[in-house]
Amino acid sequence: MEGSAKLRAAGRVRESIVDGPGLRYVVFSQGCPHRCEGCHNPHTWPADGGEEVDPEVLLAEIQADGLLRGVTFSGGEPFLQADALAALARRVHALGLDVWTYTGYTWEELCAADDPAWNRLLAETDVLVDGRYRRDEQSYRLRFRGSANQRLIDVPQSLTAGGVILWET
Repeated sequence: MEGSAKLRAAGRVRESIVDGPGLRYVVFSQGCPHRCEGCHNPHTWPADGGEEVDPEVLLAEIQADGLLRGVTFSGGEPFLQADALAALARRVHALGLDVWTYTGYTWEELCAADDPAWNRLLAETDVLVDGRYRRDEQSYRLRFRGSANQRLIDVPQSLTAGGVILWET
């Protein structure tokens, strides 16, 4: 895939209904610096865990499922593998699917870092679910997020506006 490196993945779910709207293919990236208390996926924390996966294999699985609305990058922390995921997201968009990215970083942290790879992944993300999971703000009533501090951000609108615009169904 455009010379992109393999991804280190903790796993994938071929059809999910809880990681964004519609039927979604979910890639769980391996490696996370946040180590949030009560994390749902602590096995994703070590950077050397999981397995190397060729993004072409993921793309083939995505293409084979004609029912998908989109692809979700979760974690671990997807921004640790921003280049490879941005390249995959570009190909996903070419298929007419949307891309959601979950991150422990806030929008403000991502933008302040001004990291070229992070900026590429942001540019290929339709909705960003940002912020570290906070056990004390956890609620099962929240849609597509684990704790109340996390936001569902419409990335294209936010990039245009120069500030956070929340995603609305």
